[in-house]
Amino acid sequence: MRIIGGLHKGYRLHQPMLEPTRPTTDLAKEALFNIIDNYFNFDNIRFLDLFGGTGNISLEFGSRGCTDITTVELHTEAIKFINKTSEKLQLTGHRILQMDVFDYIENCRESFDIIFAGPPYKLPNLAMIPDLIIQKGMIEGEGWLIMEHDPKYNFDTHPHLWKRRNYGQTNFSIFTNTAHK
Repeated sequence: MRIIGGLHKGYRLHQPMLEPTRPTTDLAKEALFNIIDNYFNFDNIRFLDLFGGTGNISLEFGSRGCTDITTVELHTEAIKFINKTSEKLQLTGHRILQMDVFDYIENCRESFDIIFAGPPYKLPNLAMIPDLIIQKGMIEGEGWLIMEHDPKYNFDTHPHLWKRRNYGQTNFSIFTNTAHK
């Protein structure tokens, strides 16, 4: 696993085995960031990473110049790894919160330009995440919620789904505030 773009391009993330994390593959991450690059300027966005895991996605945003990053992760060892790596890379504006994602969403009073949610693929309430975030007004204006999920799961009938991309065992569904169906 490595950072694929920006100031720290090529930096290898030597994370320990962190249960129950499932890092986004470099191939899927590169494809996703090719899409994001066409729509956003990383210097001017507020980014939220839900189910932060190894911090892979947050660190990529930081490497590309994002200075307003919030990472939410519950597991202690994952939090330690994210903190250590963020400090080593000297990322500015990176808040790392150890808490349950659903508690965070329930209490959130902020909105973000991009929200990335990479929950465990077998999370029982995975389908609720887009609706909870949209109903709470957490997506700023023309912003996105990007859900990483198993290809067996299908959000195609969700009214706020804008795009879906499949990269092997990784799917990204992108939701917006605007209904598209």
